[in-house]
Amino acid sequence: MKGGRRERRGEQLSPRDASSCRPTAGAGQTARAEDPVLAARQIDALLAPYHLWLETQRGLSAATVRAYLTDIRQFMAFLAEQGGAPDRIYASGRRDVQSFLAELFRQGEARSSMSRKLAALRSFFQYALRMGLVRENPAKAVRNPRQESYQPRVLNVDEIFSVLDAESGADGEPLRHSRDKALAELLYGSGLRISEALGLNVDDVQLAAGVVRVMGKGNRERMAPLSDSCVPALREWLDDRTLLAADGEPALFVGMRGGRRMQRREAARSMERLGSLAGVAKHFSPHALRHSFATHLLDGGADLRSVQELLGHRRLTTTQRYTQVSLEHLMRVYDAAHPKAHMPDAAAEETPPVGRKAEDDQ
Repeated sequence: MKGGRRERRGEQLSPRDASSCRPTAGAGQTARAEDPVLAARQIDALLAPYHLWLETQRGLSAATVRAYLTDIRQFMAFLAEQGGAPDRIYASGRRDVQSFLAELFRQGEARSSMSRKLAALRSFFQYALRMGLVRENPAKAVRNPRQESYQPRVLNVDEIFSVLDAESGADGEPLRHSRDKALAELLYGSGLRISEALGLNVDDVQLAAGVVRVMGKGNRERMAPLSDSCVPALREWLDDRTLLAADGEPALFVGMRGGRRMQRREAARSMERLGSLAGVAKHFSPHALRHSFATHLLDGGADLRSVQELLGHRRLTTTQRYTQVSLEHLMRVYDAAHPKAHMPDAAAEETPPVGRKAEDDQ
């Protein structure tokens, strides 16, 4: 009878069976740590092998590794609220994962964030499965939440030109402006992710050939072309960079203080500053320049497969989300320019304005 119940569970090892093969946090510790500091140390020790596996075997970026570990810790905290030590995660099942997502939904978590946390759990349990810590991946059978319709924020061509041609201003810092303009030219002209641009070293830039060597997600390397206006902007910045960069610093873009590799937060402030100087009303992030790059290429007639290669997307479906933005732009152009785009028919002429507005709002 006991054997039958054990066979029907089949999702994970029992706590007694798993205790012999799971990482330990140290001798002499009780099954349940009441001390928060002790519990934190247990979690760090338990996740250390997984952390190393993510970096060495998966080859994920530092930001992705950090996000995955944060998500796993959040799931462990959710389990701890129900009682048990941090290693209770090895005895969790599909219902625990579903309950965790339900709690995130009640807290108002974005569905995209919920999907990322679920991906983190799948990755962790896949690692645990390989290490023999569980018999099945309880997160594998849990479906992703249906995602909200998301359209990337883009700037039109006039706004892009205003940002790239913005002057530093009377009280501006020439070195800062030189750096920010080169960064903006690179993000829009080559369609780089902000993490890719900030990860560049001086040796990655080949101005004579008009290309830059980019290390993308998953350590996938690609060569990205430089636009005609990006080359002189980078050349000017490379001359100014010598006045800011710390000794031995290889990074292409460095911060104003200390001369070390530029951070994402400083890059975001730099783009906001350029937008303010250009008089662009809408708020935009560094990633909006990459979105604009893709959308403007498609508007100009570029094929989707080429845009995928330029963006460094692994899947074509990731690139396809830009096509709807481009289609909406084309429809606006059609409605504004085609002589028969707004030809009212008889039924439309008889419809009162209030009724037409109500129909449009549906």
